[in-house]
Parts: sequence; structure tokens; C-alpha cells
Amino acid sequence: MEAIFSTRDVRVVLAAAASLQKTTQGFLADYDQARADVQKALSVVRTEAAQRDLAAIPLHRLKDVTEGRLRLGPLEQAGYTSVRDVLRATPYELQLLPGVGPQSARHIHAAAQQIERAVADSVSVRIDVDRQDAPATDLLKALKRLVNAGPTLERTHRLAGTVQARLAQAVPAARPARSRLRMLFAGAKGRDRAREAVREISSLLAEATADEAATLFAQASVDLLRPVSGDFEAWTDYEIQAPEYQGLLAEISGVGPDRPAAEGFLSEDIAERVKAQELDDTHRTVSLRGYQAFGARYALAQRRAIIGDEMGLGKTVVAIAALAHLRAGGGTHFVVVCPASVLINWLREIERRSTLKAYPLHGPERAEATAEWVRRGGVAVTTFAMLDQLAIPGGLAVEMLVVDEAHYIKNPGAKRSLAVAAWCSRVDRVLFLSGTPMENRVEEFRNLVAYLQPGLAAELRLNDSVAGPTAFRKAVAPVYLRRNQQDVLDELPPVLRVDEWEEMSAADLDVYRSAVSAGKWMLMRRAAYAVPAESAKLERLVEIVKEAADNELKVIVFSYFRDVLAVVGEALGPHVHGPITGGLSAARRQRIVDTFSAAAGHAVLLSQIEAGGTGLNLQAASVVIICEPQLKPTVEAQAIARAHRMGQVRTVQAHRLLTVDSVDERLLEILDDKAELFDAYARRSEVAENTAGAIDISDESVARRIVEEEQRRLAAGNV
Repeated sequence: MEAIFSTRDVRVVLAAAASLQKTTQGFLADYDQARADVQKALSVVRTEAAQRDLAAIPLHRLKDVTEGRLRLGPLEQAGYTSVRDVLRATPYELQLLPGVGPQSARHIHAAAQQIERAVADSVSVRIDVDRQDAPATDLLKALKRLVNAGPTLERTHRLAGTVQARLAQAVPAARPARSRLRMLFAGAKGRDRAREAVREISSLLAEATADEAATLFAQASVDLLRPVSGDFEAWTDYEIQAPEYQGLLAEISGVGPDRPAAEGFLSEDIAERVKAQELDDTHRTVSLRGYQAFGARYALAQRRAIIGDEMGLGKTVVAIAALAHLRAGGGTHFVVVCPASVLINWLREIERRSTLKAYPLHGPERAEATAEWVRRGGVAVTTFAMLDQLAIPGGLAVEMLVVDEAHYIKNPGAKRSLAVAAWCSRVDRVLFLSGTPMENRVEEFRNLVAYLQPGLAAELRLNDSVAGPTAFRKAVAPVYLRRNQQDVLDELPPVLRVDEWEEMSAADLDVYRSAVSAGKWMLMRRAAYAVPAESAKLERLVEIVKEAADNELKVIVFSYFRDVLAVVGEALGPHVHGPITGGLSAARRQRIVDTFSAAAGHAVLLSQIEAGGTGLNLQAASVVIICEPQLKPTVEAQAIARAHRMGQVRTVQAHRLLTVDSVDERLLEILDDKAELFDAYARRSEVAENTAGAIDISDESVARRIVEEEQRRLAAGNV
């Protein structure tokens, strides 16, 4: 073994180790400094938030701390109104007030400090776009460095920690091997340790080269040190990447949701087993909220389970995280089954949130896609209707089957249910996703459980649900995990924006072609609703509203067009409020909103986007649907802001309905280009900070450009 490394070889190895060690230490120092900067800025924001809370606590609450023994009349007469007023004075200043002695002054001040400590321990920090003060801006700037380093930052940090720990132990032990004389004086045990350490370092260097560790660490340092050029840039980036900022803030601040609720009220033994489950992020390109990571671990640990999180909490991301973990462990083939209306969303989310390749096994080219998926591996995404028609070799090992909107198979005798059941019998790992609450639908729920764990299904009893949702969750914990928005609200961004991509139906496409040929811009924009019975967008809209109804959430549907709102109203039935249109008086509009807000549980309000997007408070709603993209981003932002404002107690879900290869996609491309140009402009000009409509663009120029591009595309047969 001694002949493997000459002293010259050892010096080369140690020099390479020193270089890697320097790069690693540099990155770790930059990482620690970036997080320390966040903690420092967070401390200021916390202090200010605590001071606002203390200012809102009336003076008389000091008596609660001392069981009513304090006399506060002299302070009230002197103009003291809040606990903060007391804290801003010293005990000596208090005792100078008429009727307040030294001992009373000390007791009063001590009582105020006790409340101050309690507030400091419980104060929560939420970034509010309506409060863009200096402390909040500084916090955003500190967070931005970590956010812009990307979702791989934590993985890079873990790798750097491992490299640093191994080098810190091996390098000192290897140093005697640099010369024969040092080895001679090291003794037999020292020589053995030195040789072993050199082998360890050599192995580590080989691994680091394969992982491109030095490049990763250097690039991460560059990202962490990249300057944030302005306040406006920080706030703009926050609005674009709010989930990343909020998740990082929750992790660094140590403030998260109630643990039992975030873990779905699972029993202690199941919760511990789930938390012990590893979750490899090698093939995942998005960071997870804490409750999402727990959900992915649950799916992996339980092997055959249902994730029933309330709509908007990211069940798709949870499933993708589980698939990515299995891919890292050697799994190659996966299947996702979903309604046709969300197939495109699945394809986009898989390729956006992971490195996995997604294949649409649907439509006229499904045979070619199936063959490619079988040959190369990845995620096959198909529909309930197509599942039993897939020509897949019987010996192909499928690592996991994911069934989205699993309540679609609640009837075990239906054709699609039988197809899913057959697949469940051939795949070891199965994950059902459904946002529909099951607590009061035990028979339907039992049918779903029977696909996964027949023995548990047979044990489910009606009284498990009668005892309440928490008791129900505990009874079905081995197979069912559900969290509501209020369970995990602390980790959620204020607004969850979801782009719902649909393929146009044949009828949609016929109307769209005619509109493009005639150059009818407005008809192009609403062609997807021209034939309601065959409208892909309308089908998805109805599904979103149905799930919101199941969760007793109020919904606002916005469109630029009155006739689109009429189509939506007809599809949703008689219990719809509105529509709010530009022709209504302010009083009439407010009466409609008041009736909608006062309705118990679920309700739907229809509104023209420019009529309902300004001047109304619609915080009773927590689901917003925008029927088509708008030409001005501020119009959509203002419409969403009607629901997302002070008084809103639920996270707002904003769904924008879009069609592929259409005016929608062309419009978003142009808006994205304009946003990038504006971003570059904003970095050079402080004027842009106060120009809300700066990224809005000319309606006429957009219309003309898109009509001409679509006419050329369709003429070339690219549809």
C-alpha cells in the first residue's frame, strides 16, 4: 500500500485538498454570512412588529399580570394609553408622576416588561407589500441573496459541510506523509493513519471532481455575493417568487405551523416513522415548505396512501418530490393518471419542478410517446379514459402510480375505476391525490382506501367520522393525510398563483381558427368559451369551483367579457352572484358584494375584471379565477388584490385559465419580454418605483402583433 503514493504524490494530493478546502470554507463563510444578515434584518422587523403589538395593548392589561394589584389612574391621567408607553419611560420617570411611588413605578415597569417578553416570543413576521418600510425592505434584500442562489443551495451547503468535515479530519492526519523524515518520526501507528488519510483524501477528491463540487461552491458564493441593486427590485422579485421568500423566512425564523396540525394529526408512531424517512432532492428543482416535505415523506413511508390536502397547498409538488426521491434511488418508470383538463399542467409541473422527463400518453401520438417512455424511462402522464388502452409491456417495473383527483374513481364499478384498480394491483407504490374532504363521505372514502389497503377499508366505521375530523384523521392515519390551509398558513405565501394550461377542444379550435383568419382580436381572446358544451377552459373552471365548494370556499370569477361571464353563470347554475359590470351603479355593485360576502359557506361571484378589480373589498373570497389573460398585468394584480387585502384570513388562490398554442400563450410571451425590459429599466431609474403601470403595454400594438403572428402560424399549418 505504501508504494501507491510517493511523497510527491502526497504533496500533489494535499495541495489539491488545500485548494478544495479553501473554496469550501469560502462558500460556507458566505453562506453563514448571508443567513446572519437575514437574522439581523429579521431582528429589526421583529422588534418593530413587537412594538406595534405593544402599542395596541391597552394600559389596563398590566393589571392582568399582577392580578389587579396595580393602580394605573395616575398613568392614565398623565396620558399613558398603552403598554408601549410604559416601556418607553424609565421607572424613575414613572415615579415622578403624581401619585406614583418608587415601588409602584418598579412594579408597573416590571409588569410591562413581562408582557414585552411574551410578545417578543410570539410575534410573527409576515412580509406585507402594503408596508414597504425600510426594515421590511432590508429583510427582503437579505432574503433575496439566498432565494436567488436557487433551490440547490441547501443541497450544496450539505455537500460543503460533508467535504469540510472529512477534510478537517483527514488533512492533519495525512501531513506526515509529505516527507520520509516526518513519516520516520511518526511511529508505526502514525504512519498507518497518514497512509489511510491520504487514501481518504484521494477518494474524496475523486468524488468532488465527479460532483463538480469546487465549481458548485464557487458559483454559489458568486450567487450569494451578488448585490441587490435597489428597493424596487427586491419588492418586485418578492411578488414574483413569494413562495420561496415565505418558505425561507419561515425556516430561518423558526416560526412554523402547529406541528400536530401540519402533520395531519397523525399518531406519534406514524409521525416519527414519516420523519425518519429520507427525502432525496437530487432530481428536484424546487424547495419545499415544511408541510410539503412531510407529505412527500408520508407518501414514501406509507407506500400506498392518499394525500388529501386542501386545494392550493401543493399536492402536485408533493407527488413530484416523491417521484424525484424514487428516481434518485434507481427507479426509472412512473405513471400519473389525471383528468384530461389537468394533463398539461402535470407535464409542465414535472419538467419545471424536477429533472424528470414527462411523456403525454394521450392523443393521436400516444403510441410513439409510450414507446419512448418505455425505452427511456420518466413519468408517463395519461388520463382516466386512456389508462386501460396503454400498450405497456407486462414485465415493465413501474415504481409509483400517482392518481390525481382520485375522487373520480369513488364508484368501483365504473370503467375508469376498474382500470385504476388493475394498475394498483400491479404497482407496489400508489399515491392518490384529492382535495375533496372525505370526513363526511365515509362510503366513498372506503372505496378509495380499498384500492390501496383493503384490510383497513373493511375496518372503517361510520362513527369514525361522526366523532369529528380529528378523530377521523387518526383512524385513517395509515392511509390518509390531510392538512387544511389554517393548519399550515404560517408557511404559505399571501397569494398562490396557478396558471391552468388547457388544450383547446376541436370546437374551441374551429372557432379560434375562424377568428384568426378574420383578424377578430376580441373573438380570438374568448374563442375558448364559444361552444360551452365542449369548452376545455370551462370544464376546468367548473372543476375548480366544485373543489372550492367541497371545501366551503368562496370564489370570484373575473373576465373582461360579459358574454364569457354569461356562459360561466349558465354552467355554474342558479346560485351565482352578479355579474358586476361597468354599467352598474356603485351602490348596486356594493349590494351584490355584501350579499355574496354574507352568504354562508361557498358562493360564487361573477365580475368583469375592470369593474370588480377596483373600488371593492372582496376579502370574503379566497379563490380567484381569471378566465383569460389580460393585456395589462396591473389589471390582474388589482383584481386579485380585491380579495387579498386586510381582513382576508385565508390564503388567496389565483387561477388563470390559459390555452396552449393560442393568443393566450402569445400574449404571455410578449408580457414576459416587456417585464424583462421593464426590470432592466427599473434598475436604472428611480422613477419606475412609483409607476404602477410601467409594465403595461399598448392594447393596439399587442393585438396587431399577435393577430399577424397567429395568422402566419396557422397559414403554415402549425396548429
